[in-house]
Amino acid sequence: MYTTLIVGRMNPDEKELIAGHFAEFDKSEMPHLMGTRRRELFNYNDLYFHLQQFDDDHDSGKAIRNAMDHPLFVDISNKLVAMIDPYDPKTWKQPTDAIAKAFYRWQP
Repeated sequence: MYTTLIVGRMNPDEKELIAGHFAEFDKSEMPHLMGTRRRELFNYNDLYFHLQQFDDDHDSGKAIRNAMDHPLFVDISNKLVAMIDPYDPKTWKQPTDAIAKAFYRWQP
């Protein structure tokens, strides 16, 4: 699987609401369309971490870019924009700008 980690800032008091939006999104066709196989959301203080795993050899950035015009993606993006702030607003233009870069990986 290919893994991405999106980093942002959030109010920890809103984690249940954010999780609810993703639960609704994940019941739709979108995970299949994007090739998403697994998603986990984490928070640490005011930091937001969105771990997403895709099919092998899947270009997640391309999948996200291709999905950005889909009405369900637009809907969840509109809901989350009020709750999740970019980690670095100066460099953020779209969701793919918030993906952390992997620099070490190990697996048996």
